[in-house]
Amino acid sequence: MFGKKAEKPSKRIDSLIGAGTRISGDIHFRGGLRIDGEVIGNVRAEDSESSTLVLSEHARIEGAVSVTHAMINGTVAGPIVSTEFLELQPQARISGDVVYNRLEVHLGAIVKGRLEHQESAHRAVELKLASGS
Repeated sequence: MFGKKAEKPSKRIDSLIGAGTRISGDIHFRGGLRIDGEVIGNVRAEDSESSTLVLSEHARIEGAVSVTHAMINGTVAGPIVSTEFLELQPQARISGDVVYNRLEVHLGAIVKGRLEHQESAHRAVELKLASGS
């Protein structure tokens, strides 16, 4: 409560996956990434200090997500790890476990999985996909 001041997610977007675009394969990014299309693969931030993922209303990810900050308003079929701040907006549909430090859930968001609070933002977390790999 009186500890260090909470970091706000960066509003800067360095990369965009546009609507109608479908990517098969893992994505590794730095800075900010906005997804309006579809990704079949894992989405992981390489910069564990200040990464931001924005997933728009009609966007979809089939795979694991690991970022510092995330604003989700689309569909994620896989686990999510957000080491600082996770916002689940009204159209968010999550099928998988969610590990978070700070969480904001809007009315209408759906999570089919476990929610696990993680106090230490830098603790290593390993989540396995439902495929058993």
